[in-house]
Amino acid sequence: MKISCCLQVAFCCISAALVSTPVHAQDNTYPSRSVRMVVPFPAGQATDINARLLADRLSKLWGQAVYVDNRGGGAGIPGMMAGLAAAADGYTITFGSSSTTVVNAGLYPDLPYSLDDFTPLAPVFSQGWLVLAHPDTPYKNWGDVVDAAQKDPGKLEWGHGATALQLASNLLKKSADIDILSVNYKGSAATINDLAGGHIKLAVETIAASLPQIEAGRIKAIANLSDKRSVLLPEVPTIAEQGYPGFHANGWGGLFVPKGTPTEIITKISHDVHQILLDPEIQKSIAAQGSEADLRSREEWTTFIDQEKEKWASAIKEAGIQASQ
Repeated sequence: MKISCCLQVAFCCISAALVSTPVHAQDNTYPSRSVRMVVPFPAGQATDINARLLADRLSKLWGQAVYVDNRGGGAGIPGMMAGLAAAADGYTITFGSSSTTVVNAGLYPDLPYSLDDFTPLAPVFSQGWLVLAHPDTPYKNWGDVVDAAQKDPGKLEWGHGATALQLASNLLKKSADIDILSVNYKGSAATINDLAGGHIKLAVETIAASLPQIEAGRIKAIANLSDKRSVLLPEVPTIAEQGYPGFHANGWGGLFVPKGTPTEIITKISHDVHQILLDPEIQKSIAAQGSEADLRSREEWTTFIDQEKEKWASAIKEAGIQASQ
């Protein structure tokens, strides 16, 4: 009888262990199926290209398909909502950007999502912004532009093809206490074309949009708005270097998941993405899109996003810009 009872107890213990084992195994083998990467931009756009590059590498690393789901249009709002509506299990990742997160948060009073609904997962790229000039202008640096603007307040004009770039130009004007009129274009390509054609003399635009024309000598870069020089244009000094310490403004993109995603999954994805970005070949591919791989830790990036949210909210309020869906 005693032996029989012992055997029954042993059998129950073994059965319990066998039942529980698959659960732990599943937790330790993420991902066990395909992963969706929502991109709030149309196919072929720079963020989309970087997303596909990353998705391909993650697919090879994980042995599971990571596929891109483009949800372009609507200022990125439908795409962000699609990512938010997914289960918080790591099988839907959203490739957010500065415009779809911190800028939208300040721009849309009735935005149907909040940054607090997401957990920052991993930074992927940063995109430099530049002060550009037509080659025929006398401006060799940011100081020259400031001097000209102070001499003739409200006479200079500069173009930009996105709301975020307009906000950055406003921050720049405020830091230098100058007045330059804004010319809003529907996209960066139109801005760069008009600058190269001499229809405008100055612009605030992305490295991605302007680099080909800079290299062709049709426009010139006189200042980088980022906190450090770009590896793509190392000869162009930052605004901070030109007498305005602490100033920086740039675009960026990275991965987000819905709040509540398990910590171990967040840690794994963050680690794996960082390792992929350390590959020089990946860095070259990202540079080909006019961006740079962002190698900050998840913790550093999270702190940065909080700072960005405050900065852009203040800039939007000061500019009196408000958008409606």
